[in-house]
Amino acid sequence: MQIGFIGIGVMGRPMTLNLLKAGHDVTIYARHPAKPEVQEVIKAGARLAPSSRAVAIASEIVITMVPNSAQVEEVVAGSNGILDGARKGLIIIDMSTISPTTSRQLAEAAATKGAHFLDAPVSGGSQGAEQGTLTIMVGGERTVFERALPVLQAMGKRKISFMLAPMVPARLSRSLITC
Repeated sequence: MQIGFIGIGVMGRPMTLNLLKAGHDVTIYARHPAKPEVQEVIKAGARLAPSSRAVAIASEIVITMVPNSAQVEEVVAGSNGILDGARKGLIIIDMSTISPTTSRQLAEAAATKGAHFLDAPVSGGSQGAEQGTLTIMVGGERTVFERALPVLQAMGKRKISFMLAPMVPARLSRSLITC
């Protein structure tokens, strides 16, 4: 499967390496391509794209794993972002830690392009990312989740849960479950 990944850092680097090990073709975008972790995933077989838009054009599924809501909004809906390259059927999976409101807004924006959005926060930290044992809690449309499941399984073997109806962020459920 053609996978895009944006956010090659502490979590994104090992997640991308696990996708490559699982046999997926991976295209990445990185603001700082000279960083060692970016170079590592390129040496492992990932292709570097010049923008988030270019990642979307090259991919069936695009995963984001960046630090905050503002950065997710930028790479998804900003100038030269994922939505600029989105086509009908593209699946965007956000695995970052962002606000439920941002997730809902991005899901609505994706829908206007005919694309799908899954909210998929993770638990397990960098060790889980390295070992491919992240716990992934997914919110979105069940049929989209089922299409994305093989990709999610390459990064999270322990537990992948479909938790909620469309456009209700899984991180909200995670907060409720852990209270």
